[in-house]
Amino acid sequence: MARIEGIRIRNFRVLKDVTLGRVLSNRLPEPLAPMTAVIGKNGVGKSTLFDAFGFLADCLKSGVEEACDLRGRGGFERLRSQGGSGAIEFEVSYKEDGNSRPITYELTIGQDATGRPLVQRERLRQRRDGQKRGWPFSFLALNGGKGVAWTGNNEGRLIEDKDGQFDLFGLMTEIKGLESGETEVVELDDPRKLGIATLGSLRQHPRISAFRRFIEGWYLSYFSPDAARSLPLAGPQRHLNVHGDNVGNVVQFMEREHPKRFSAILGRIASKIPGVEKIETEPTKDGRLLLKFNDRGFVDPFYSQQMSDGTLKVFAYLLLLEDPDPPPFLCVEEPENGLYHKLLEALAREFRAHASNQKSGSQVFVTTHQPYLVDALEPNEVWILEKGSNGFSTIRRASDDPVVTNMVAEGLPLGGLWYSDYLDAR
Repeated sequence: MARIEGIRIRNFRVLKDVTLGRVLSNRLPEPLAPMTAVIGKNGVGKSTLFDAFGFLADCLKSGVEEACDLRGRGGFERLRSQGGSGAIEFEVSYKEDGNSRPITYELTIGQDATGRPLVQRERLRQRRDGQKRGWPFSFLALNGGKGVAWTGNNEGRLIEDKDGQFDLFGLMTEIKGLESGETEVVELDDPRKLGIATLGSLRQHPRISAFRRFIEGWYLSYFSPDAARSLPLAGPQRHLNVHGDNVGNVVQFMEREHPKRFSAILGRIASKIPGVEKIETEPTKDGRLLLKFNDRGFVDPFYSQQMSDGTLKVFAYLLLLEDPDPPPFLCVEEPENGLYHKLLEALAREFRAHASNQKSGSQVFVTTHQPYLVDALEPNEVWILEKGSNGFSTIRRASDDPVVTNMVAEGLPLGGLWYSDYLDAR
């Protein structure tokens, strides 16, 4: 399963320049853990960090101009860090699997002469097989929608300067003399669309396609209990959508496609929700689907419309973790909302157990302000987001503080240390 090793975000609202994990331009010693939680006070930028992942996914799906306006973002000028004039930049480092070489994706979004957002620069690069030092090979390099892409899995040659910046003029001149058939000169007709969106749909670009599929597979939870209480039309659906209004359809799909696993899955989920004994589906005469919860001590079931927000949320999260084909990256903002505090440690353990499965588990990323959830985590899994004196956010890993690491090693819970202000900057 592909995993993000690190991400760097520049000029995105309060995230003037923050790095989590290991990226090419700012090589911290450790990559992101399979389970990552970002903590911090209200207003420090946790929601902005969550939205940064959503913005990247929306750029791939809809283009950068539309992504700037989606989900109430308010356009490019509202997204760019206040008082800044530079471009919005992202750098994502990821691995296809545990043994592969890291791939770095860089995206720079600026404005044209009329102020409309466009893709200024885009690049995918990876070290050659056996290469230990030096700048990685770029197999996609675009400036203003123009550049080059290598076809197949073989590695060609790219002109780069000492800072790892490709020389587009020299590159295009050199390519005219190449006859290998492994290079393509590329010019996109829409500067607001990502190159990985266009080229990633072509079979001759397998590495670009792999990265496109990776981002397309991200699941960012905008779960709404009210949406989960809706009555969808009956009909199996493979995956839970971002709002959770197709919970019953996903249950129906698993019941149809994985009958041997289905009852065991629902039994495991029911055992982890206090008071719930059994979960079933029931189609209505008008073709809709009801989700039934059998509570202990009651003969008649309760339907999802009658269940609490917390019960529906826990059910949706656990159903997501039981997906036979889970997303590679699962991002959840404040999963604690509406949940009984004693459920939080159990939920965090479920997230971590799922993320720790290298072959079939998702990488899990959550933002939280609940110490009970943090109690179940280790210092290398927790990042502290704070507001600097200049109004912009800074971030650091809890394990970078040896005092915190030693106290956890002695048996003190990390959430308790956070509650007692031991994780505050000193």
